[in-house]
Amino acid sequence: MNVTETDLPGVYVFEPRVFGDERGFFMESFNARRYAGYGLPEKFVQDNVSYSSYGVLRGLHFQNPNPQGKLVGVLLGEVFDVAVDIRVGSPTFGKWFGTTLSAENKKQLYVPPDFAHGFVVTSENALFLYKCTDYYAPESEGSVLWNDPEIGIGWPVRSPTLSEKDRSAPTLSQMPEESLPTCR
Repeated sequence: MNVTETDLPGVYVFEPRVFGDERGFFMESFNARRYAGYGLPEKFVQDNVSYSSYGVLRGLHFQNPNPQGKLVGVLLGEVFDVAVDIRVGSPTFGKWFGTTLSAENKKQLYVPPDFAHGFVVTSENALFLYKCTDYYAPESEGSVLWNDPEIGIGWPVRSPTLSEKDRSAPTLSQMPEESLPTCR
């Protein structure tokens, strides 16, 4: 497995080994022992699947309290996936990392707890899978504006399709500090 450490602490890109031939391919999409060496938890408690069409942008979402770490990948199509450090007091507060995840490249991104996460579909459609370290807790849910100019994410889609919640989310600087996680 090839692992790339990003400039954001705890954010990794994983490229699992793929064994392919004329019949197709095989790969391990998760192995607790293999990922534990990079600080990922051995226990994920919830798996989610999202299907979206071109230009759909979901994010930037987080939970505080009850933060969720997410190991994400794409089963069909392609997305541009983003992690943003929103931990108050972090030296990388407001910084982001983005990468293309696709069924073709089979890359995975780990977004640690206390980071915001989002993605935009760059293919005709995409089937997106994510493993979560904690359960969805609607009372803990928060959002940061997808195109916050202070964060400056280089989204590859100019006019995305958004939910009302994502369209009206506050910028990071508009969020009350107590609603954000702190650097531990």
